Amino acid sequence: MRQKSMCQARGPKTRVIAWQRRSTCLTTVRAAVVSAAPEAERKAKSTGTVSHSNNTQQSPRGYEDAIMLQGFAWDSCLQNNWYGTVQSKIPDMQAAGISHVWLPPPSQSVSPQGYMPGQLYNLSSRYGNKEQLTALTQALGRAGMQALADIVINHRCADEMEGGVYNRFRDDVKHTGRRIDWGRWAITCNDPAFKGSGNPDTGDDFGPAPDLDHANPELRASLADWLGWLQREVGFAGWRLDFARGYAARYAGEYVAASTGPQQLNVGEVWVDLAWSGPDLQHNQDAARQRICDWIRGTGESCCAFDFPTKGLLQEAVKHTQYQRLRDGQGKAPGLLGWWPARSVSFIENHDTGSTQQHWPFPADKVAVGYAYILTHPGIPCIFWDHFASWGEELHRVITGLALLRRRAGIHAGSRLEVLAAEPDMYVARVGGSLTVKLGPRYDMGAGLLPREGEGWRLALSGRDWAVWERVGGSSSSGRQ
Repeated sequence: MRQKSMCQARGPKTRVIAWQRRSTCLTTVRAAVVSAAPEAERKAKSTGTVSHSNNTQQSPRGYEDAIMLQGFAWDSCLQNNWYGTVQSKIPDMQAAGISHVWLPPPSQSVSPQGYMPGQLYNLSSRYGNKEQLTALTQALGRAGMQALADIVINHRCADEMEGGVYNRFRDDVKHTGRRIDWGRWAITCNDPAFKGSGNPDTGDDFGPAPDLDHANPELRASLADWLGWLQREVGFAGWRLDFARGYAARYAGEYVAASTGPQQLNVGEVWVDLAWSGPDLQHNQDAARQRICDWIRGTGESCCAFDFPTKGLLQEAVKHTQYQRLRDGQGKAPGLLGWWPARSVSFIENHDTGSTQQHWPFPADKVAVGYAYILTHPGIPCIFWDHFASWGEELHRVITGLALLRRRAGIHAGSRLEVLAAEPDMYVARVGGSLTVKLGPRYDMGAGLLPREGEGWRLALSGRDWAVWERVGGSSSSGRQ
């Protein structure tokens, strides 16, 4: 959800018209799906300093080999029964080895996209109704995939007025658990527009709707009841927490603990401002990385977070042929996945940055390069619906091929990453000992970097400005960072 100013969305907001088909080669890969075995990770230590050594990994979770799909775009709500559309694509998702599908906000909403929710228990939205949603989550479960709900709980649209503003909430749907017919007490006292009488806000203000007082135990218990109801009644297995900067991270951890639990994939939208020098994105994004790490720790390490620094640096690298951006000063990946890959959800586009909003779009002709990076690297990659289902068969084959290659090579969130080269026109990395990835327009990699058949490598997939080799003879991705 992005209905506010875009501090880090620099550059022209041009609309994506089509993926320019510039792939030069697509080598067929076997469709066998191989999951990586979980292994021990180092316990994360919190010191509050910006240092890779102080942002190490935590113990493994059941989702470390996840491949995620965002199952909607900004205007998907305009299509009748969107849930049915997603259900019809389940065979394609299975064929790509996708494990988790992030679904749109499920509740009745003032805005059709769902990010201005009102009656939380009313699941008749512009995407479909409760029965259609439940049928989708059940179908995903039968196919071996888990559904994540987009949870919008920073704010809630009120139904009735008091004192000339909307600040009283109804609860018209019969349900188990605590009622949510709240009054002014449920709104933060420093919300400038809605005359709340609750506690001060514990996060950033969201102007268009009343900010909820998460410091109130009764309100938190009511929200926990709702999340548990979504889990039991509808079949959701995890949450995508919208505008997670809007309330304290400890409450996000509390909601997870009271519902799905930390062993499930839960991810927060912590859209931090990146560092710029005028129109140019700075190479060093440690402050942004640290803020995301602090949020994750604040949840009790029960949540992952979207890797906005990786998106920003990757799209600047491919847009301006500045692949030196993809290695930080310590030789690591420059985004969250360089510091805490087990909690990084990498992506190149979502419903806010791209789609029809185009707030911060990835270069349309470089989308395949972006997926060649996130689908081969540590972290948890998230594929965008439009790229997977709407931008043509060629891009769909590229994404599917890369996802299956990730599975076959045993690459997972904590796989070892070695950046071998990061120069303006070429980036080369070895991942888990089983993949070699080359990005950039330079043709001659040099004898020391080119993977050779005689050394056990074969070219698996390639396209314009990217290529991936796999090691023959199976996965060797046991190493961790």
